[in-house]
Amino acid sequence: MKPRITVITLGVDDLERAVAFYRDGLGLQTQGIIGAEFPHGAVAFFDLQAGLKLALWPRASIAHDSGLTRSPSSPTDCTIGHNVASQDEVDTVMTQAQAAGATIVKPAHATFWGGYAGYFQDPDRHLWEVVWNPQFDLSSPTFD
Repeated sequence: MKPRITVITLGVDDLERAVAFYRDGLGLQTQGIIGAEFPHGAVAFFDLQAGLKLALWPRASIAHDSGLTRSPSSPTDCTIGHNVASQDEVDTVMTQAQAAGATIVKPAHATFWGGYAGYFQDPDRHLWEVVWNPQFDLSSPTFD
């Protein structure tokens, strides 16, 4: 398989609340909720970086579309890593997330591997790691 990841979809309990968190709180760009005229169709897409979008879709709609029974979520099933260019930027993003309504799970701190990172949960308990890794060159095409 040649990886072509283009969308990361997060299941949410309240689509309007989730859109407000990501759009108004974190400042991500979106056209808003689309597809509401279709049963299980309401979704919102956010531009992340070239070729990658974040989708917010109600958990009930994901269960309906996939045919799976809706089950309890676990915030430790998956994390989303947001790499930034400095320790100060980690602190800035963590503060922005908290002001937007995120729960700080682990405040930003120096890591054992020489970086600096913290964790927050969005209103639907999705776990984000905000991290500065001195080994990553954020000017490379991977991070455009």
